[in-house]
Amino acid sequence: METLPYPIGSTKFHSLPSHRTRLRFNSISKPIFNRALHSHLIRFKPLSPPLKFQNLRFSQHRCVANASDHHHHHNDHDHVHNTPRHDHDHEHHHHNHHHHHHCDEGTELSGPQRALIGFAKAIRWMDLSNFLRENLQLCCCSAALFLAAAACPYIVPKPAVKSLQNAFMLVAFPLVGVSAALDALIDIFGGKVNIHVLMALAAFASVFMGNPLEGGLLLAMFNLAHIAEEYFTSRSMVDVKELKENYPDFALVLDMTDDNLPNTSDLEYKRVPVHDVEVGSYIFVGAGESVPVDCEVFQGNATITIEHLTGEIKPLETNVGDRIPGGARNLDGRMIVKVTKTWKESTLNRIVQLTEEAHLNKPKLQRWLDEFGEHYSKVVVVLSLAIAVLGPFLFKWPFISTSACRGSVYRALGLMVAASPCALAVAPLAYATAISSCARKGILLKGGHVLDALASCHTIAFDKTGTLTTGGLAFKAIEPIFGHRVENNRSDFASCCVPSCEKEALAVAAAMEKGTTHPIGRAVVDHSVGKDLPSVSVESFEYFPGRGLIATLNGIESGTGGIRLLKASLGSVDFITSFCKSEDESKKIKDAVNASSYGGEFVHAALSVNKKVTLIHLEDRPRPGVLDVVAELHDQAKLRVMMLTGDHESSAWRVANAVGISEVYCSLKPEDKLRHVKDASRDMGGGLIMVGEGINDAPALAAATVGIVLARRASATAIAVADVLLLRDNISCVPFCIAKSRQTTSLVKQSVALALSCICLASLPSVLGFLPLWLTVLLHEGGTLLVCLNSIRALNDPTWSWRQDLLHLINEFKSRLQLLSRRNTGSIQATTQ
Repeated sequence: METLPYPIGSTKFHSLPSHRTRLRFNSISKPIFNRALHSHLIRFKPLSPPLKFQNLRFSQHRCVANASDHHHHHNDHDHVHNTPRHDHDHEHHHHNHHHHHHCDEGTELSGPQRALIGFAKAIRWMDLSNFLRENLQLCCCSAALFLAAAACPYIVPKPAVKSLQNAFMLVAFPLVGVSAALDALIDIFGGKVNIHVLMALAAFASVFMGNPLEGGLLLAMFNLAHIAEEYFTSRSMVDVKELKENYPDFALVLDMTDDNLPNTSDLEYKRVPVHDVEVGSYIFVGAGESVPVDCEVFQGNATITIEHLTGEIKPLETNVGDRIPGGARNLDGRMIVKVTKTWKESTLNRIVQLTEEAHLNKPKLQRWLDEFGEHYSKVVVVLSLAIAVLGPFLFKWPFISTSACRGSVYRALGLMVAASPCALAVAPLAYATAISSCARKGILLKGGHVLDALASCHTIAFDKTGTLTTGGLAFKAIEPIFGHRVENNRSDFASCCVPSCEKEALAVAAAMEKGTTHPIGRAVVDHSVGKDLPSVSVESFEYFPGRGLIATLNGIESGTGGIRLLKASLGSVDFITSFCKSEDESKKIKDAVNASSYGGEFVHAALSVNKKVTLIHLEDRPRPGVLDVVAELHDQAKLRVMMLTGDHESSAWRVANAVGISEVYCSLKPEDKLRHVKDASRDMGGGLIMVGEGINDAPALAAATVGIVLARRASATAIAVADVLLLRDNISCVPFCIAKSRQTTSLVKQSVALALSCICLASLPSVLGFLPLWLTVLLHEGGTLLVCLNSIRALNDPTWSWRQDLLHLINEFKSRLQLLSRRNTGSIQATTQ
């Protein structure tokens, strides 16, 4: 047994002992709650007193998930460290990937392909190809040898040029030709003609035509370009990889339950795979470790970071009762946490899953390029054959190159290389890069098509409660409205026996709502803290769900100096008037409520004690920064901004005026919101973005062009139908989403234009014989690298620019023309009928 020098909640780093199975904790000091948490993923709860315990021991338990995981835990002595997970299945797949990496995903290999692959494996051709292809040093070496062979005529005496060139190429060509030949044969055996086939045909045809140097240089440059392409692609996925690598394999689950909380300090724990951790389990999280699943702090305190999850840079302090997302990193201190979600439902797993799914949900351009690519490659082959065969007859070119003129076959090979759609194929890389850039900011997109849809939208609609506002009630004012003495608004509590001023009413309401979880009750109790209020106790109370509560107040002096009990009711106006003895009294109270000086702008609860009624006004305040967000959407993004809410008119307009929204639709049911979304899309043209979080927003979110939800607050239904999930508990990321979508679509258009320009600029001169094959290769592969470099610019934060504004205005004008055309077509059809 070994005693730890620091208790749970300590701010010092201290690794748990790896050579003992029994741990002892000293008594825990009460967590300090002197700093506010500024977290969008941590929910506050009342601070509970810490448990005191000394001993925590590890129960001998070896857990090996599978053979590939065995090297993570050779023995149980490393049980205290959260070891990063390595995806061995992925590594195995990567090792055997390249023999079919250019086949369509999900396409089953044909019989000839399987036979060829079996033969290649039998003679170790497959292993050799994978080794040569994946080895960057060998690829660079082959390119250097080909360049050296090309430089021989200029630096080597003439008698030795030919033999030295042949020696260089004899060494270099197998380094690139072995894998290229296998890839091309697999595709040809499968009836496919793609980029790999075009490159291989051009290279080997060059060899047979007496130009092995140019053919070898083509393959070397092609391999290097694809290595660079894979590097740029991996940069767009690095965030998800880091999340996976930092996710712990095991959780240290304590031997305790809700029904059997320990009275002693002696606890046992065991390592359990995170996939098997159940809700309600208690887990130990030490300093420097990652939180395995979503949980709530049960014991101890610590400083955590969730920067890798949401982009929030500032470290966060956690105390008892705070909720922590799975994947959060514990910077210091030690905690016992209670699991609130399984691994499958945890925040980190959801981020990884949605981000990976987003890369599979291809945008329209990428789907079109996938379908177009194979047909295009076949057209290139046919055109190249036509030039090779018809060139000598139509243009008097020699079939084989001579010193005076390049042959038709040479020109055809140039066209085959120049027109290969490599650059076009990587143009959609900007989508994957943008998705990862958004994930870094705590924004999850359900596919690249969402970026296209966001860029096409001209209108954005917000729900009010919980979206534009905090969703939590805050105390506003107390207003006596019925039964109070007009001439004495602040009457003496002891003499009048009833609350007739703000302090007295607040004291009674706070006493009745003490311990409640209702939003109104919490707001009243929070406001009463720290104020000099009369002492009121509750003898008994009865709660009526959805309506209010009644209570018997004790300790109130009567007018004669004695102590008496008073009945009080607190809740909706209809609830307190239901206790009136006459209809006339009930009507007077309701009329007084309607005549309130605050109108209907705020949420209110009515308090009645001895026929004296007081209104407690509460407000749902706008979120901090919403005014700036709305201004940016209107002024910078040039969007039409509206509010769709189920609240009544006065409350809706109060919030709208506070945040700068001039178009408001209120008192809407879910079906009304759905109708407004459809009408706005139809009448204004273009798309509409709906931002919400409640289950009542789900129909509108589904009908909108793009649905955005606040993931922390959103219902499961809203999350299911939404296209964008904001992990941060605010809407400040909405302008970023729109700017990123416009940046991405602009980059994709630039990349497509650049790719087509490279193809056109290289193809025609190659056919006309102006460009040698080696220069065509450089132009082709250089264009591919330029497209990759342009695409990864999507990693940069977007800025509003006049180019984006111009493109947006053009798209809006085009949408209006399409809308006008549809209307004219509809009116003509109606007239003819």
